[in-house]
Amino acid sequence: MVKTWRDYNFPLLLSVVILLGFGAAMVYSATLRDPLTQGYFSRHLVNLLVGCAAMAFLTVLDYHVFEAWIVPFYLGAVALLGLVLVIGQVSSGAQSWIDLGVRTFQPSEPAKLLVILALAAYWSRNEREPYAWRVVITSLILVGIPTALVFLQPDFGTALVFGAVWLAMALAAGVQWRQFALLLIAAIPAAIYGWTHILRSYQRDRLLIFIDPLKYDPELKQGAWNIIQSLTAIGSGGLTGRGWTHGLLSQGNYLPVRYSDFIFAITGEELGFIGATLLLVFLGMTIWQALAIARVARDSFGRLIAVGIAAMLLCHVLVNVGMNMSIMPITGIPLPFISYGGSFTMTTLAAVGLLQSIALRRRRITF
Repeated sequence: MVKTWRDYNFPLLLSVVILLGFGAAMVYSATLRDPLTQGYFSRHLVNLLVGCAAMAFLTVLDYHVFEAWIVPFYLGAVALLGLVLVIGQVSSGAQSWIDLGVRTFQPSEPAKLLVILALAAYWSRNEREPYAWRVVITSLILVGIPTALVFLQPDFGTALVFGAVWLAMALAAGVQWRQFALLLIAAIPAAIYGWTHILRSYQRDRLLIFIDPLKYDPELKQGAWNIIQSLTAIGSGGLTGRGWTHGLLSQGNYLPVRYSDFIFAITGEELGFIGATLLLVFLGMTIWQALAIARVARDSFGRLIAVGIAAMLLCHVLVNVGMNMSIMPITGIPLPFISYGGSFTMTTLAAVGLLQSIALRRRRITF
């Protein structure tokens, strides 16, 4: 039970609230004139309410509770990722969703948070020798199993997030640089084999489209059209934008998946450089506060959780914004607190609740 709120991170709450308002406005604009997305905005508001409830619950819950339950949680996440490969729905070329009747559920989203908890628990139990090879290899297995299952869907973006989370947490845990170098050298042959023998030609082209859209997708079927429209929308916004709900490309339905993957392009077109910059500032503030919580955490378990959450959010921001600006491959990854999406929205808000739980328990309360 929380005894005091003096350590509550109000800057984090402020940035999250602003981002949620920002996101709600952009989801409304993105779904305003498309008959296929009618009802998305109201569902987005429901997702926000459920996510905020999860955030409040995890704030008052002591994060140490998860240490005792991490094994069943982790195994449950892996089981769901395996189940989605059997009974999951296929959408946009990926078998990532389970149909629950009233709505769909994407197991890979909560799996990100559960993998962070599992890695944090494992490394905190081995904090005296985090660089021991048995510890490093076991941590790779812990993250490798869900990553492989997600890769098979195939969902390259989420697999990339798992990798980024492991890298950041490994650095924070104390894995040595020479070990990273050796792992990188060992991974090169596997990467080459996967690129040449596992990925199909259209998958390779889709990952390379951002370099030269017309070269790798001359028929505009694998994503080049999306990049061209996204860049056009961002460029047409200028300094102040065309006005909220008045974007020519966004309201004309030229941008694909504009309520999720390409919502940053809508922001650039309708709110311009100033609006897009403000959005990035508050996203950066949120990630900075996560790292600030990691710095003052009472124990390694809390510190590693905060680092993992910061890495997850940062990876999402870099990949989504980079994809919209054609400096990263198109991977279909949402923008935290902004994009429409039930499972992802609830997961990110639950992550904020965990961060606040760590902040509130940064010191032992005595009476």
